[in-house]
Amino acid sequence: MGRLFWKFFLCIMLAQITATIGIGGTFWLKNRAAQQERALDIDTSPPAQMAIEAASATLEAGGAKALQQFLGKMERMRVFAVDAHGQELMGRQVHPAMLNKARALLAQEPPHAVVREARGSDGVRYLLFLPSSVRFRNAEAGAARDTLNAVTLRGPGAMGGGPRADEAGAPPRRAGDDRGPPRDMGGMPPGPRMDSPYRTFIPVAAAIAASLLFAFLLAWYFARPIRDLRLAFEAASNGNLAPRFHASSKRGDELTDLGRDFDRMTGRLRNLMDSQTRLLHDVSHELRSPLARLQAAIGLAHQQPDKMAASMERIERESERMDKLIGELLTLSRLEAGAQHPHSEDICIADLVHDIVADARYEAGARQVAIDMAGDAASADAIVTGQPELLARAVENVVRNAVKHSPDAGSVQVDIALQADGKQLRIAVQDRGPGVPYADLASIFAPFFRASNTQHNTEGHGLGLAIAQHVIGAHGGSIAASLRSGGGLCVSMLLPVKTPG
Repeated sequence: MGRLFWKFFLCIMLAQITATIGIGGTFWLKNRAAQQERALDIDTSPPAQMAIEAASATLEAGGAKALQQFLGKMERMRVFAVDAHGQELMGRQVHPAMLNKARALLAQEPPHAVVREARGSDGVRYLLFLPSSVRFRNAEAGAARDTLNAVTLRGPGAMGGGPRADEAGAPPRRAGDDRGPPRDMGGMPPGPRMDSPYRTFIPVAAAIAASLLFAFLLAWYFARPIRDLRLAFEAASNGNLAPRFHASSKRGDELTDLGRDFDRMTGRLRNLMDSQTRLLHDVSHELRSPLARLQAAIGLAHQQPDKMAASMERIERESERMDKLIGELLTLSRLEAGAQHPHSEDICIADLVHDIVADARYEAGARQVAIDMAGDAASADAIVTGQPELLARAVENVVRNAVKHSPDAGSVQVDIALQADGKQLRIAVQDRGPGVPYADLASIFAPFFRASNTQHNTEGHGLGLAIAQHVIGAHGGSIAASLRSGGGLCVSMLLPVKTPG
C-alpha cells in the first residue's frame, strides 16, 4: 500500500468517524434529554394508583410514623410524601419541577387519582405522588405485589403503626437475599443497569467498524489504478510502451479512461518512434545511392582526366538530386511540426490548377503524355483560403506523380468540381499507369513508400504524396487514393471552399 492509499484511507475514515460521533452524539443527547424529562414526570399507571391509595390509607390511619414505616418497606415503587414546607418524609430530594407537576395534577377537576393530598392522624398534611422513572417502570410488573405484600405482612395493625412483619416472626434479611435491592433514602436501586452502557456502545462500535471497512474499500478502489498508472509511467520511461489498460480493466470510471488515454498516448509515441526509425533508415538508404555515384564520378575524374566533363556533369546531377531530396525532407519536417507560414490569402483554385497543368504539359511533352483538364462552371469561381505556395506544391506533386507513372503516349485527367453541398471543392487526378496493389492504397502517402509493382529505376524519393497529404490536411481538407476500373490510379483532394458573406 502506498502513501496515497493511506491518505485516502485516513481522510475517509476520519470523515466517517466524525459523522458517526456527531450523529450518535446528537441522538444520545436527545435521548438523554427525553429520559431526564420523563424522570420528572408523575407515574399515572394502575400500580402507582394502588401504591398511592395504600400510602394514603396508612397515613390517615397511623400518621406520619406509620407512613414512614410503610414507605420504608416498599422496595420497588417509592411513594414521595411532601409536606407543606417542601420536605419529603423520607428525607429524599424532590425536584421542583416534579413537585410543580404533582400540584398541577392535584389542581385538576376532578383531581387525578395518582396524586393525593392526605392528612395524617397527627394532623400533618402530605402530598403523595409517585415519580415516573425508567428504573421504576422496569419493575412495574411487581409493583402491585410489593404494595399488597407491604400491607399484608404488616397485618391489621398496619393502620395503627403495629409491629412490622420481620418483628412478627418473618425471617430477617440476609446477605445475598434476592428479594430486591437494598433500599436507600433516595428511593432508587443503587447504580444503573449493567447492560445499558454496552447497549449504547454496540451501535457506535458497529458504525466505526463499518466506517473502517468502507474507508479501506474506497481507498483501495482509488489507489489501485493510480498505482498501476505509476508503474506504467515507470515502464514507459524505461522504453516499454506496450499497452496495459485497454483490455485488462473492466471499470468505467474516469481513472480507467485515464489509463486508456495513456495507452493511446504510448501507442502514438510508439508509432512516432517507429516512424522516425523508418525515416532515418529510408533517408540513409536514399542518400547512400547518390553518394556512391558521386564518389564513383569523382574517382573516374581522377583516373581519366580526359573524361572530366562527363564526370562533372554526373557530379552536378547527383548533387542536384541530393539537394532536392534534402529540400523535400525539410519541407516534410516543417509540415509535420506544424511550422507553417502564418500568412493566408484567398486563392482561386481553378487558376492555380490551370497554371500547374500548363507547366506539367511542357515537361510531359517529351514522353508524349497528354494532360487534360476539365471543370464545371461553379468551380471556376471557387475560393480557397490558404497558402498558395504550399497548395501549389501539393497539387503539383500529385500531377507530376501521375505523369511519372503514366506510360509513354498516355494521358492524365485533372477534374475540378464543386461538391453538392457547396462547401468543398474536389480535385481529382487520374492516370492510366500500373496503379498500386489494393493493400498498398492506405500506405502510399507514407514517406519513402514504394509500391511492390514500382520499377526501381523510377525517379523520385517517395515524399511527394506525403507532402501533399500534410499540406491538404493543414488546410482542413483530405486526400485519398482509389483504383480506376481498367487500370490506373485516381488521387482525390477535397478542400474547404470559402462561402460568400
